[in-house]
Amino acid sequence: MLKAFLEQDPVKVAEQILGYHLVRQTPLGRIRLRITETEAYKGSEDPASHSYRGLTPRNQLMFGDVGVVYVYFIYGMHFCMNIVSHREGEVGAILLRAAEVMEGYDIIRANRPKAAERDLINGPAKLTQALNINMGFNGYDLLQPTDELVLEKNNHNRSIIKTSRIGISKGQEFMWRFVLGKEQPNK
Repeated sequence: MLKAFLEQDPVKVAEQILGYHLVRQTPLGRIRLRITETEAYKGSEDPASHSYRGLTPRNQLMFGDVGVVYVYFIYGMHFCMNIVSHREGEVGAILLRAAEVMEGYDIIRANRPKAAERDLINGPAKLTQALNINMGFNGYDLLQPTDELVLEKNNHNRSIIKTSRIGISKGQEFMWRFVLGKEQPNK
């Protein structure tokens, strides 16, 4: 079921994956996060995508099987985590930009001891630091998960805000950034 979900246009998945839980088992205990912000990146039509100019050793996972974690190192100091998502024969990934703590706050705080509360996991590098994700997770298959890292479907009753992507110089015109908004009343 997760595979079929990820075998869609990355823009659709980036919006619909909001609210899902990312669960990481560490030696210190379990961390559970609710995904609250994502961005979609596509192939040759997206100048901000790592896959824009074609296949390279760095981006090869974006061209492969869906459900695989694509981690990259940026600015010589940070890791960013993506989930490969695309239709068959296409290319794409979802950048996980931010999340809310559901479980494991003390572990996250230990991983990010100097972070202000409002900045705990409100950016892609902060999210990987909170989860202690590094290049060792590059290629990790979420469709064949171990207890170490699991993606779980979770419904939400919140609005979704759609904006242009941030932190890029090309492809800003695409409204491919999605943020989980305020909780909506039950109808």
